This record gives sequence, C-alpha cells and structure tokens, in this order.
Amino acid sequence: MAANGSTSLDRKQLIASALCKHFSLDPKTFPENIAEDEITSFYTTILKSAKNDASVEVQDGVLQWIRYADGFLTDPQACFEVLKGLNDTLADLSVLLGNGFTPSEADVIVFAVVHSSVIGLSNSDRQKLPHLLRWVDHIQNKVDFGDLLKKIVIEKVPFDFLKLYALRGAKSAGKVEIDSNAKKTVQSAKSADKPEADLNTKKSDAEIKATGDKKTDKKPDKKATQEKKKSPETEAVEKDKELSVSLLNIQVGLIRKAWKHPSADSLLVEEIDVGDAKLRQVVSGLAKYCSPEELTNRKVVLITNVKPGKLRDVASEGLVLCASNEDHTLVEPLLPPEGAKPGERVSFSGVDGKPEDVLNPKKKQLEKITPHLFTDDKGVATFKGIPFMTSAGPCTSSISKASIK
Repeated sequence: MAANGSTSLDRKQLIASALCKHFSLDPKTFPENIAEDEITSFYTTILKSAKNDASVEVQDGVLQWIRYADGFLTDPQACFEVLKGLNDTLADLSVLLGNGFTPSEADVIVFAVVHSSVIGLSNSDRQKLPHLLRWVDHIQNKVDFGDLLKKIVIEKVPFDFLKLYALRGAKSAGKVEIDSNAKKTVQSAKSADKPEADLNTKKSDAEIKATGDKKTDKKPDKKATQEKKKSPETEAVEKDKELSVSLLNIQVGLIRKAWKHPSADSLLVEEIDVGDAKLRQVVSGLAKYCSPEELTNRKVVLITNVKPGKLRDVASEGLVLCASNEDHTLVEPLLPPEGAKPGERVSFSGVDGKPEDVLNPKKKQLEKITPHLFTDDKGVATFKGIPFMTSAGPCTSSISKASIK
C-alpha cells in the first residue's frame, strides 16, 4: 500500500472497497478496473450508484479530503508529521465532514488511507495523537468494514463522572471529618480522668456491699427495643425508595453554548436552558466524543438536583445523561424527541414520588440508581425497562443496549 508522490493502485482499490462497505454496495457490481481511475472519478461512480442519482455532484469538502488521500505519504517520518496535522484538525471534530457523529464519505476515504500507518504506531507516538485515535476508534465502530480493515485496538480510560461527583461530595464532607477528629481529641482529654472515675465507682460498689443495699440496674424496655426493629416489609419498601428513579430530577435541556474546559482536555462546559431565568452551567466528560459546535443548540437530558460543586475549578450544576456502549468507545448524550420543551421533567410510567431537593453524595443515590438506566434494543432510554417519557414521546439514543450515566 506504499505510495510516493502518487496514489498506488492498491490504495485506490482499498478506498473503493471501503466506500462500497460504507454505502452497503456489492463491489462486484462495479468494473474490476474501477480503481484504475482517479479517486474523484470512481468515488462519483460509487456515489451515483448509492444515491440512485446520475446527476450527483461531489461536495467541495469531500474533494478536499480526496486530495489529502491522494497525496498521503507513507514514509514513517513524513507520515507522522502528516498525522500530527490531522490530529490537530480533529481536536474540535468528531467527524471530518457533517454534523453530529455520523461518518461521511470523507471519513471513510481518509480512514482507509491512514489505517496502515496508525495501526503501526508505537505507544509513545499514539500518546501524541489523542484526537486522531479518538476519531479512528469512532469511525471503526460506526462503519462496518468487515474483514477489509483490521480493527485497531485502542486503550482508553473511560471518564467516570459519578466518581468525580462522589469525590466532590467527599470534599464537602471534609468539615464533618475535621469536627469528628476534634471530638475524638475532646474524648481523649476526658479519658485522662477515667482512672479516678473508675476508683470512685469501685468505692461506691464497696459501700453498697458493706451496707447490704442492693444495686439496681435499669433494664432496657423489651417492647421499645422490638418497636425499634424494622419489619422485613418496611426495610424492603425503604430499599425500593433508595433505588427509585423518582429521587432524580431529570429534565429536558437545550444547550445554548458550549466550550472547552480551560484546564481539562476531557471536559466540556455547557450553558443549558432548563426553563429557568438563568442558564445552568454544567461540566461534562464529552470532549473526546463531540465538539462544542456539535453540542450547541442541541437538546439533552440532564439531572438537575445533583449537589452543585466544582470540577477542576469550574462550577457545575447538573449531570448530562449519556448512553455508552460496553467498552466506552461510543458515548453520546441522550436525545429528547422533537417538540419536548426545555425544563419539562422526564417521567416514568407507574413510578411515583417527589425528587430530592438535592441528592446527597454520601448516600450514593446516583450509584444505586444508574445501574438500572439503559437503552433497549431500539435505542429507547429506560429505567428498569420503563421509558424516559416527555410530552412529545420517549428520549432515545443511536446506541442500543447501552448503559446510561
């Protein structure tokens, strides 16, 4: 697949096959020598067949990336510099062309060209190209290349927002811990007088024995003790309440503005309209999966009664709920239906209850509830199989059978 100044035939055949995979076309329906044409020419032929339109025009954006593919160098040193440039381009993008997360033909063409170079990168070189590897992982999981291109194994550390939320709660509990230590100090001081107290107690016992008086100890009231014990039924009801999604205030929001966190590459900051006079600022671990531009003017589903706090010195007042596949290679915010209004509360059929004013991180309420949040085989967001419902219908995700948190 190596090339000098011009594109090799093998490379063009790979691109043609990848495009056929992308458009779900049978390569056998095209002439065997189709890859002998220029990339633009055979791309147009494949595109016309996919669109069933003889008048299809090639977009300027696609032409730009075809030229990129046409001039891609495979010399290791020169190739790495080109990949660094592509990495910088992808810093704010999930895909090369278009909006959202759907790969375009340009993504397929460039992926086919850089695949052999990326798969051979050393671990140290990979660490220098985080945006490129994120894009590679997204494309190979969105487009089924079959046996055409070997899947590139990429090690990732998933962003755990719940862990940060718990840590934030632990920090706020710092004062309680300090007070507890202070109490221990006071108790230690009191224990210094304990020998004298024990001596007085022993003396009192001796006096009682000498005088023949009986020492009376007040026994605990058995009835009161039994009343304090909770029945299994009561404990079961209270446990269900702890796991109830009704504790969460889940609302529809509209992201008015989004930008990169000033001191954390994996975080984005969003200003979200939830129907209040003031926009709600939320920090999310979405920087590796979508750009600020993709989130702007996008509806999301968020928990608004989490305890406010700071993530890397930036205030956050909510938790945007996202669907994620098993290995966290695909992550995207849940999508409310068209017509759902910012601020309306998401409901669950048959689940009653009032949300907490503010969730208590020390009770680990989120950690108990989120294992029961997932999308079904149609991508509908659910709690224990009960859909996230709005006035306009259920909330969904393009990722089916995914965890939600």
